Amino acid sequence: QVQLVESGGGLVQAGGSLRLSCAASARIFSSYALAWFRRAPEKEREFVAAIDWSGGNTAYADSVKGRFTISRGNAKNTVFLQMNTLKPEDTAVYYCAAKYDDDVSRLDRSYNYWGQGTQVTVSS
Repeated sequence: QVQLVESGGGLVQAGGSLRLSCAASARIFSSYALAWFRRAPEKEREFVAAIDWSGGNTAYADSVKGRFTISRGNAKNTVFLQMNTLKPEDTAVYYCAAKYDDDVSRLDRSYNYWGQGTQVTVSS
């Protein structure tokens, strides 16, 4: 059973930084893309960032571009989200996701495995 486990969430003041981590419990497939999504209270889940197997292809939501950086660990089964200059509107539960192939996608329905989520709260 594949599990994606997120960590690194917490409470931070506006302008601060957090680093989220996600680790897959087992090797999922030969190569696969990983992504971060988030769901704010009373809002739909939205795309944040995605990265391919090599780490050479990334995508970001416009709302986080220039502030967040997605990266892949040397072990490839880990993904990080460095979040800088955080804003109260970044408050949400952040989810890690993996998909069967290596195509970076912004669509949540493209992803096959999901973590349980980690709460990020940004105070003003």
